[in-house]
Order: sequence, then C-alpha cells, then structure tokens
Amino acid sequence: MTTTATKPDFYSVINERHSVKKYDASHKMTKEEIHQLLEDSQKAPSAWNLQHWKFLVLESDEAKAKALPIAYGQQQVADASIVVCILADTEANKNADPVFEEAVQKGYMPREVKDSLIQQIEGAYTIPDMGKDQALMNSSLSAMQLMLVAKGMGYDTCAMGGFDRQKMTEEFHIPSRYIPTMLISVGKAAEAAYPSTRFQVEDVTIWETF
Repeated sequence: MTTTATKPDFYSVINERHSVKKYDASHKMTKEEIHQLLEDSQKAPSAWNLQHWKFLVLESDEAKAKALPIAYGQQQVADASIVVCILADTEANKNADPVFEEAVQKGYMPREVKDSLIQQIEGAYTIPDMGKDQALMNSSLSAMQLMLVAKGMGYDTCAMGGFDRQKMTEEFHIPSRYIPTMLISVGKAAEAAYPSTRFQVEDVTIWETF
C-alpha cells in the first residue's frame, strides 16, 4: 500500500494520469489496497449527499473472463488487477433517510432539517428522468475520483464506455435500480499510455456568454 511519504502531490496525479490499455496480468492488488481505493473514491461529492453509485468489483480471473466478451474483447478487462463497474443508482432518493439519520445521530444536522431535505428530494424525484439524470451525473463524479485515487496509489486506469450494458446486467445479476455506466480497469501498467493532446484553455472556455 502506498505510504504517506511516497504519495505524489495532487498536480502530479492529474498530470500523470492517462488511460492505460496494457497491464501486468500477474500483478494482484491486495484486499487492503482495494478497500482503500473504494473508501477514498466513496468520498466523491454528490447531490444531497445521496451517493448515487455502487461499485461492482470484478477481481477473480473468472469474473473478468466473463466480462471480456461483454466489453467487446478489450484485453485490459482480463489483464488488469481489478475491473470496477460503476453503477448509477436511479433510486438514490431512497438513500436519503439512512444518510441523513446518521447525520442527525452524530449531531451534524437537526432533525427538522433532515425532514425538510427528504421532502425536497422526494418532490424533486417526481420530475421525469430526475432519478436517471442524477444517477448518471453523480456516479460520474465517483468514477473520476476512483481514477485519481488509483493514480495516487501508484496504479493506472482506463475508463471504458464501450460494453454491452444489457449483457452486463444479465451476466452479473445487476438489479434494475442500477445502470452500468462504465467499466474502469485498475492495475499496474505493462506499457505506458499512448501520448495524447488537449485543447488549449482558450479553445474550451467561454466567458460570460456565447
């Protein structure tokens, strides 16, 4: 596990993170490392703190082999130490009571604030597609955090949107509440990522209005 003394600084992490496609298939992450990765990824922000995600972790060779054809043969699925399927929770409004009740019990939130927030959330979730839209948006925050945390731990990642979501759902018995949004491979790079370029800030920034 990465120690405090060897952790890279934040700007090294964001500048050195790239999408790695080829992994050392012999490297295994420890259970402690996987737990650290998920625990720190779980700290991502979310609307109302509803934490609109689940992490489906594929660690065994058998599970990754099942996912390989679902991901159209992308070899990093088989070779990475783990593959994390980010699941977007379309019914995250159901998380409100346990999340806020814990905050009340710990003295972080008055009970009347909890009751007001739950009423607000339930009202918002009557809007068509609110559950799906919130799930996709907020689970993406946890996905990006996971990739940055992994890099900070000395691991590399690749986010994959190219996979058969229906087959993923069927093969891994994912409840209908969740949408598989992306697969993220995590492991030790066997080869460096391909070089990439970015637009200049001036090309992607609009001041005030179009």
